[in-house]
Amino acid sequence: MQLVVGKIGRAHGIRGDVSVEVRTDEPELRLGPGAVVLTDPASVGPLTVESGRVHSGRLLLRFAGVKDRNAAEALRGTLLISEVDPDETPDDPEEYYDHQLIGLDVVLSDGTPVGELTEVVHLPYQDLLTVRKADGTEVLVPFVSQIVPIIDLENQRAVITPPAGLIDPERAEVAGSAAAAAPEDSGEGAQEDSPEGAHGDSQEGEK
Repeated sequence: MQLVVGKIGRAHGIRGDVSVEVRTDEPELRLGPGAVVLTDPASVGPLTVESGRVHSGRLLLRFAGVKDRNAAEALRGTLLISEVDPDETPDDPEEYYDHQLIGLDVVLSDGTPVGELTEVVHLPYQDLLTVRKADGTEVLVPFVSQIVPIIDLENQRAVITPPAGLIDPERAEVAGSAAAAAPEDSGEGAQEDSPEGAHGDSQEGEK
């Protein structure tokens, strides 16, 4: 089975280094020195990782045979692909390969069906799950433990606890209208009814 493990970005420096958008939880295995990766487009690969390092939070790789900035820039936009045994699983039980997730039934915590998980979207700051609902529309669900607390591979389902409006935007609009229509409190002590931290930052995580 083939899995996309990275995407080549811009060239870095003049010696052939490229920045890489990592799309795997195991970069040291899939993109470590000596690793051979297939490419899309196939015409520029396969590529052998010669060296790698992290610079300003980005992974920089150098591939064998890529000796200067022009050659590195020519690789920009190329997808890096690893061959993976279909039965292989990540070492961390809280991590999953894309092919394990695609096709799962997505349900709410009370068992209400939401749709089918059709794609895992890898972004630099977090992953998103694409869920196709019964009416054919799609929603993007942040793949964080607060919103996706359960991945049940045995029963082929993902349990989600989405905030209001994520799955059904109309619910968010109704809630917003109700809040706007509510009378404002006045007088001293009006703030005492609001719990501290009600507007705190959300916490991101990875699966």
